[in-house]
Amino acid sequence: MRNHPELREFILLGIPQTKGLEAVRFVIFLFICLFTLLGNLFILTAMVSSSTLHTPMYFFLGFLSILDLFFPSVTCPKMLFYLSGQSQAISYKGCATQLFFYHFLSCMEGCLYSGMAYHHFVAICHPLRYMLIMKPRVCMSLAMGAWLVGCLDATILTFFTFHLTYCGANQVDYFFCDIPAFLPLASVDNSLAQRVGFTNVGLLAVTLLLSICVSYTRIGIATLRIRSAEGRQKAFSTCSAHLTAILCAYGPVIIIYLQPTPKPLLGAVVQILNNLVSPMLNSLIYSLRNKEVKSSLKRVFHNVAFTVLE
Repeated sequence: MRNHPELREFILLGIPQTKGLEAVRFVIFLFICLFTLLGNLFILTAMVSSSTLHTPMYFFLGFLSILDLFFPSVTCPKMLFYLSGQSQAISYKGCATQLFFYHFLSCMEGCLYSGMAYHHFVAICHPLRYMLIMKPRVCMSLAMGAWLVGCLDATILTFFTFHLTYCGANQVDYFFCDIPAFLPLASVDNSLAQRVGFTNVGLLAVTLLLSICVSYTRIGIATLRIRSAEGRQKAFSTCSAHLTAILCAYGPVIIIYLQPTPKPLLGAVVQILNNLVSPMLNSLIYSLRNKEVKSSLKRVFHNVAFTVLE
């Protein structure tokens, strides 16, 4: 350690086993990022412009669209930068910023899914008390709680990762600075940071997933008690899009952080699905399966087309 100064720069090697495909990856990731940004912007515009969508359900969907707008900006700009032939170097502070905001947004999204599950539980199991329970103040409290938990989680993980000394190898065998790829570069014992990362991410994910399971167990029991097939179909339709989004969000977390022997290529593919593809799919899932959002989007497109033609 005396012969090697502490590192102030790291080299992102990108997606393992894909050397020579930079141009193809650049086009694919650029398309995904643009589609994600445009899709979520249109959904937000539709929700803001339509008074019929100013309800607790669409408050959570709008919050999710905001998170999905920011999610690709954590990793995509730097990745597109070096895929276009520019430097693959990232500063120490840039690496810490990537790790912080990745876990901040991931944790917020997990808390949001838990809040949305509670919302569906209230809407289906207590429909007569829905407006009394889901007041604007309650919705804002759930959103602020997600923000606080995300900030605390990301701060703990970033602190325990970057309080270590890095003064040897500086090549990160990944496309962004995440804990499994970054910790092996530490020049000191990183076992404490590994335990904190595993416990923090795992415990929080399990807690949120359990709360979602409790809500949907109650929803499932209430749905089975509905006598009409139309009522059961409506309840299922309300929850199916949310369950699909949950699977897209929690699947990558389970695969990445619970692997006994992490595989770089598998981890990279799963993270791409989590960071880029999932935010893009969320806009499609909720817009295509929701009549109110689709009708509002049609009005937005009509207004945009009318303005352009004028």
